[in-house]
Order: sequence, then C-alpha cells, then structure tokens
Amino acid sequence: MRKVLSLSKKIIPLALGVFFIYLTYINTTAEDRDNIIKYIQNANYRFVFLSVFFGILSHISRAVRWQYLLVPLGYHPKTMNSILAVLIGYLSNLGIPRSGELLRASVIDRYESIPFKKGFGTIIAERVVDLVILFTFLLVALGLQYDLIADYLNLKDLNFFYALLSLILLIIILIVLRTFFRYSTHPITVIIKQFFNGLLEGMVSIKYMKNKVLFVAHTIFIWSMYVLMFWIIKFSIPETVNLGINAMIAAFVVGGFSISATNGGVGIYPYTVSMVLIAFGVSKESSLAFGWIVWTCQTLMVVTFGAIAFFALPLVNRQK
Repeated sequence: MRKVLSLSKKIIPLALGVFFIYLTYINTTAEDRDNIIKYIQNANYRFVFLSVFFGILSHISRAVRWQYLLVPLGYHPKTMNSILAVLIGYLSNLGIPRSGELLRASVIDRYESIPFKKGFGTIIAERVVDLVILFTFLLVALGLQYDLIADYLNLKDLNFFYALLSLILLIIILIVLRTFFRYSTHPITVIIKQFFNGLLEGMVSIKYMKNKVLFVAHTIFIWSMYVLMFWIIKFSIPETVNLGINAMIAAFVVGGFSISATNGGVGIYPYTVSMVLIAFGVSKESSLAFGWIVWTCQTLMVVTFGAIAFFALPLVNRQK
C-alpha cells in the first residue's frame, strides 16, 4: 500500500502535466503551434537571461533567510551549504512535488549536523510566510481583477458556510489529537510527540529571531525577484510588452497556484498563464509562447544550478 501511495505521488502530478500539454495541443492548430515556436525563437533573450539572474538572486536570498531561522536553535550552517541545499531542494521538486523540503532538511542534517526534524520545522515556517505573501498577492489580484481570478480559482462557487464548518471541524480534530498525544504514554506516541516537538521548535524559531528586520527584508527581496522574473519576460515578446499591472499580477498569481499542481508546473503553468493573458486581449499564440518561455527558463535554471549543487555539495564538504 505504501509503495502504491509513493508511486501515485510521482505519477499523478506528471500525468496531470502531460494532460495539460495534450490540452494545449488539441486547442491549437498546426499553424498556431508554428506561430508559438516562431514567437519563442524570435524572443529577446536578453530579458530571458535577466529573468534567470533574478531567479538566482532569489535562491541565494532564500538560503540566507533560512539561516536566520536556524540561529535561534543554536545552529550556524555555512552559507554555501545552505545555498546548495536550497538549489538541490528545488531540483528535487521537479521530480516529486514537495519532496524538495524533505531533501533540503536531509542535506543540512547530513552536512551541518542539524537534526532533520528541526531543520524541516524551520522550512515549514518559511513556507507559511511564503504562503501568506502569495495570498497577499491573491488579494491584490482580486482587488484589481476579481471576476477573472475568482473564475480561475472557482471562488464564485465557494460556499462560505461549509468552508467555515470545515474549519471548525478541523480545529476540533486538532484539539482532540493534541489532548490524546499530551496524555498518552505509548512508546509509538512518545516517538511521534518527540518528532513533532522538534518540528514545532523549528517552526517557532521565527519568534525568537534576533534579525527579524533582515528576515523581512529578505522575504520582500525574494518575492520582488519572483515578480521581476515573471514581469521582465513580457519585454521579450512584442505583443506582451504593453501589458499592465492588472494582467501581469493576475497571471503571476494564477501561475503561482498552478505550479504546485504538477512537477514544477509542467504543462499546466504555461496553459493557465496563457488563459489569463488571453482574457486581456493577448493572442493565443503569443500568450502560450510567453508561458512556455517563463516556465522553460525557470526550469532550466533549476535543473542547471540544482545539478551543479548536487555535485558541488560533497566537494565543498570533503572533510565530511
């Protein structure tokens, strides 16, 4: 059963990506596909390389920000190891969604002797912060273009009564589980409690940071780089140059949510970004070209630097 679940986590996202590639194929004619290829071939790649540069800066900043969460736990990992661990994590996510967080914690455990559960806890804390930022962008996008974003995220069909009821039920379940684990002395329960206590210690490290201002500054910088990575690509295609903030923020948000649905957003990312841009009057061919250029340059960046990090990590830590 465990093997089936593990295999499904690998196959389902990949199959979903293939489905959206197929969906793109059947919704375009041979002439459309030729035009898409021409847009990609004739794109101004100076802006594409600039997008990659912004991406590299965001990864370096993320590694430095991560260190601020580890310091309150009494750990001071080398900056290079943190950067390499982050790059390897992103590479892993292309194979199995969300596996990068586990691998990053494992790498820092192996080379910096930081317990996996504590390192993973700090990564969860990071992700919570990033999720808050992403939802902030969602709110901004909804303010700018509510009908479009609500339609793509199916917010119009959301029943808030059932959503509230589900939230209350979830809270009750968490309270029951917390009470059970607090008073249970079963050996397995004790092991689970120790693991989650380590996770919790890593997650609350953000509360005890001395460099909160720098943590916030890096968070703003990381997301600024994400936006710039996306925004700068519009100058590579003549038809998207004049797109305004309404279109770009809406496409950025929809693409951000779709990227976690498959392995690195394969198939679904270009498709969903294209659908948003089409709603703003961009042709199907140029909007798909835009989506594929953004996805391809980001993916090649992750693959290239992730592979370099994979081989560089043991060399940097030869003594270990």
